[in-house]
Amino acid sequence: MKNNTNTRFTSAFEEDVYTGLTSYPKHLSSKYFYDKKGDKLFQEIMNLPEYYLTNCEYNIFKTNTQEIADAFAGANGFDLIELGAGDGKKTKLLLRYLADKKINFDYLPVDISQNALDKLQESLKKELPSVSVKPQQGTYFKTLERLADYNTRKKVILVLGSNIGNLLHKDAINFLRQIQEAMSPDDMLFMGFDQKKNPQTILDAYNDPTGVTAAFNKNVLERINIEMDGNFDLDSFIHWETYNPETGTAKSFLVSKEKQTVTIKNLDLTVNFDAWESIHTEISQKYDDTVVEWLASQADLKVINSFTDEKDYYKNYIFRKK
Repeated sequence: MKNNTNTRFTSAFEEDVYTGLTSYPKHLSSKYFYDKKGDKLFQEIMNLPEYYLTNCEYNIFKTNTQEIADAFAGANGFDLIELGAGDGKKTKLLLRYLADKKINFDYLPVDISQNALDKLQESLKKELPSVSVKPQQGTYFKTLERLADYNTRKKVILVLGSNIGNLLHKDAINFLRQIQEAMSPDDMLFMGFDQKKNPQTILDAYNDPTGVTAAFNKNVLERINIEMDGNFDLDSFIHWETYNPETGTAKSFLVSKEKQTVTIKNLDLTVNFDAWESIHTEISQKYDDTVVEWLASQADLKVINSFTDEKDYYKNYIFRKK
């Protein structure tokens, strides 16, 4: 399995691929789905009729724009920091309202994808030229280390799209605690949590019949092929989705259809797969109020308000420090 235990890694991506594919069971992080192609595929996913999350959160913003903006506003203005900004489709509803009302704020979109940030900044220049935009490229955890530096006025931290759902509860608590530690008493956290619902609705959202979600998951293998000189045969893997209604956990896997060997030249690595062996690629956790309040309490945060869509499929919660 491991050809060279002294492999030198040129990026976190290389190190995580090496660790994930030499572990048992095998795993790869969903954050590596995203490059130029991955960003485009995710845009397609968000437009799928089965992928209810985007429309639900969009409708929450559309229906409650004024109330959300009023909650965010500070006496000296505020910094609006969005972790995982993507294309900013939902946030633009709020940005437009704030700009129209001439409310004093700076928008700091954060994303792991420089491509996504470039597109967002370009679109905001055209659509909302009066908005002050300061993009920040990097992972959430690296950015959180810098968040505490924004302490001269109120800051509002946005985490939309149920991105917290990609974390196990213990990691979610750690993530929330890191945000809490970067917050001042007046600061707010506005975060989306996908709610528990009919299991079939959830399975359909992550396993669309057109195969876009499968291609999105397989993009991590394609990136390994291109960026690390790998030879994954994408057609020899199937995308598989599971959902446990008891724990609220949806999981994505890439499953090898046959016994096969893959080499990744840049890592000097040979990986053997048994027939039907899996690579775990993603977790998408679902919640209810009780679980969200428990997570918050573990991170010394408290829920002060929440907004939901008409079907109660999805909720955005506002948190403050305890």
